[in-house]
Amino acid sequence: MGNLETKKQVVAEVTEKFSNAKSVIITDYRGLTVAEVTELRSRLRAQGVEYRVIKNTLLKIAAKDAGIEGAEEYFQGPTAVAYGLEDAVAPAQVLSKFIKEYKKMEIKGGILEGKVIGFDEVKALADLPPREILLGQVASVFQAPIAGLVNVLQGPIRKLGYALEEVRKLKEQEA
Repeated sequence: MGNLETKKQVVAEVTEKFSNAKSVIITDYRGLTVAEVTELRSRLRAQGVEYRVIKNTLLKIAAKDAGIEGAEEYFQGPTAVAYGLEDAVAPAQVLSKFIKEYKKMEIKGGILEGKVIGFDEVKALADLPPREILLGQVASVFQAPIAGLVNVLQGPIRKLGYALEEVRKLKEQEA
């Protein structure tokens, strides 16, 4: 990465990803073997997540160019970033699961929708259920009030039906 043009190109790429990614997880990859990094990358790629080792100075410039404040503290020591371009939760989940299995590397922090988040927020993101389950939960939340509303609306109609039935019985008795 010697020449200035290459560095400018990397900064431009990273700035664009910082701006467009739903989430970026910043990691310290110390202790991983080449085979483990390869395994991690394939797991991340399967979820549509890109994982790259980038120099801290370039990350700092890119974050500044993308208008992201407060991320500099995470750009120290060996740093690799995972970009969740489609899914904000996937990078955090894959990395957390990988760390639990291998007991190596660590999550420093992240960027969620352009805002810097700490380790605790990344962990909370990783603990979210998958998107499909979340959508199902949201749908059931919306469905519950509607079902209740239907019951409430049917109450007066039911009562009217009972009242009309009683009127019909009275008319029959009179006739």
